Amino acid sequence: MAVELLSGKVFLLITGASKGIGRQIAITFSELLDKDSKLLLLARDENGLKETAGKIRNHVQVDYVSVDLSVAPADRLTDIVNTHVNPGEYDRAVVVHNVGSIGDLSKFTDAMNDFDVWRKYYDLNVFSPAVLNSVFMKIFNQNVKAKKLVINITSLCGIKPFKSMGYYCSGKAGREMYFKVFAEEFPEVNVLNYSPGPVETDMLRTIAETSADDDTRKNMSDTRRERKQLTTDQTVNRLVGVLKDQKYKSGDHVDYFDEV
Repeated sequence: MAVELLSGKVFLLITGASKGIGRQIAITFSELLDKDSKLLLLARDENGLKETAGKIRNHVQVDYVSVDLSVAPADRLTDIVNTHVNPGEYDRAVVVHNVGSIGDLSKFTDAMNDFDVWRKYYDLNVFSPAVLNSVFMKIFNQNVKAKKLVINITSLCGIKPFKSMGYYCSGKAGREMYFKVFAEEFPEVNVLNYSPGPVETDMLRTIAETSADDDTRKNMSDTRRERKQLTTDQTVNRLVGVLKDQKYKSGDHVDYFDEV
């Protein structure tokens, strides 16, 4: 399948690429890229990154770096990206902000009163994508010809509240709004907030098993028991279709189930 937004010589950076949706994005997107393109995969789990890289069969370059994005400052991220790219060589620069965590599901909002817990959650889930996005744009702004695509992996939880998911819902909402503002400020960049739906990942299992809210836990458990959850392959193929059709406005929230 030819996808204009992934055509030409592409530099593709994916966070949270050691497993789950991030791994599948790396595999699926690599099959669509020209052979001179390059992938840079970031996550904490080096073994998982190595496994992801080993599953990429297309003749593209693949590098990976183990890094804790929740504590990596802008200069460290700049060094990582600059080590693996000459921005002037590429026709397109694509970054997929996939990294994320579910947070503590054992508490309702009235018990979420620890500043340190809030900071650590937001460091990874809100602040690190914003900082990395800034770094990525500054590096590729040196190449005026390179067309830029930014994909933020968001969630229905970013626009709809779910009990016991105060960290996750508020983090996704804040993160998505950052990318909406970014899209308004930089109309030359194509920005997509993609909500992948209920995908069979560690995160979905955690909700089904540990949510403090009976209804939330039951709904996710029922989804899994009735096999209504999506595979990573299904949701990433849907993402590819959204990118191919380009029927969204830059900055839009597009869910797996949306007719776009």
